Amino acid sequence: MSRWSLAAVEKAAPDQASLAAARRLAVPGPWSETGSTETLVWGKCQGSGRTPYQVSVDLSGPAFRCSCPSRKFPCKHALALLLLWVRGDGAVADLPRPAEFADAWAAERSARAASSSSVAKSAPDPEARAKRAAERMATMSSGMEELALWLADLVRGGTAAARRQPWAWWDTAAARLVDAQLPGLAERVRQMAAEVNRRADWAEHLLAEVGRWWTAVAAWRRWDDLDADSRADLRTYVGWAMATDDVRAGDRAEGTWQVLGAHRSYDGRLQQQRTWLRHEDTGDLVQVLDFSAGMQPLPVPQLVGTRLEVAMARYPGRGARRALFAEEPVPAGTVANLPGATDVTGALSRLAQLWTENPWAGRAPVVLRAAVASTPDGHRVIDEDGCALPVLSESPWTL
Repeated sequence: MSRWSLAAVEKAAPDQASLAAARRLAVPGPWSETGSTETLVWGKCQGSGRTPYQVSVDLSGPAFRCSCPSRKFPCKHALALLLLWVRGDGAVADLPRPAEFADAWAAERSARAASSSSVAKSAPDPEARAKRAAERMATMSSGMEELALWLADLVRGGTAAARRQPWAWWDTAAARLVDAQLPGLAERVRQMAAEVNRRADWAEHLLAEVGRWWTAVAAWRRWDDLDADSRADLRTYVGWAMATDDVRAGDRAEGTWQVLGAHRSYDGRLQQQRTWLRHEDTGDLVQVLDFSAGMQPLPVPQLVGTRLEVAMARYPGRGARRALFAEEPVPAGTVANLPGATDVTGALSRLAQLWTENPWAGRAPVVLRAAVASTPDGHRVIDEDGCALPVLSESPWTL
């Protein structure tokens, strides 16, 4: 299912009073255990009682369920949940499996639908699917052109003027990108509002980001000329998600994978776990991403240095491609030394090479050889030749 727009949520409201109440609730504070899949959006909203309301939305209907006593349909809680979801800022994360209460409700609906009709479900209409895809492309293309005009105005006014802009100036541009189904770009624009005020190197950072945004606009205009991998890299950057079923049905790589590293982060709304793996025979690198919202746990991380026998389903793209475990991994021992080690100069060369292939890549995984951590004059990692890289983490002691 394609992500709804703000206008679609407003249209679903039974009246203006419900919509106004929903807007007041559409903040992360009262919400917990939120999440979404291709067809379901769910969460728990703390009301005046002790037990939070369980809210579920089936996007394929659409259908709504809330444990609150309201007789309005949908109620303000369901509308508020959708308002949080359409922003695409991570308050409602994309998760592989729905929460138990939402899954049970969806299963009940499916069972009722199956029992009420003996007619076999017809195969998807190719023409209808193509029409929906064309409509989405048109919406996204319109959003990219609007972004191009906004970027031209930003550059014409100068980066110094951009720093003086209020939060609403950035947030309005991000909201338009959300409506255009470009949540990845929307999140980057929204983050820039804070970064231009807190970073010492804000001018260089803003210029680099504006360059990436403009490169995305230029590439989108040449969509028909791009190869499959370039399209996949661009889709990832703008936030056009790929269904996991399509990934599992695509490129698979079997064999022994070595776990190079695992990292967890938390931005106040969403937990993220990133695991890097290297194929023992081919040297191919992949990254497995796991997300968790609220109190939902992340999968147990794989231990660095472990060897795993597993088939990986890989997303299209270049560089260290994102991948999924196509099956349960089986431990196959450990490695004494992580493979593919290099020095700082080699690490920077790998980053440069990655950017020639994918200008929107944010990370280049590298194993440094004979490196040590230094903290007296700033957190750095130094290789055996004395070349150094800064450590961005505020707490480098895990090194």
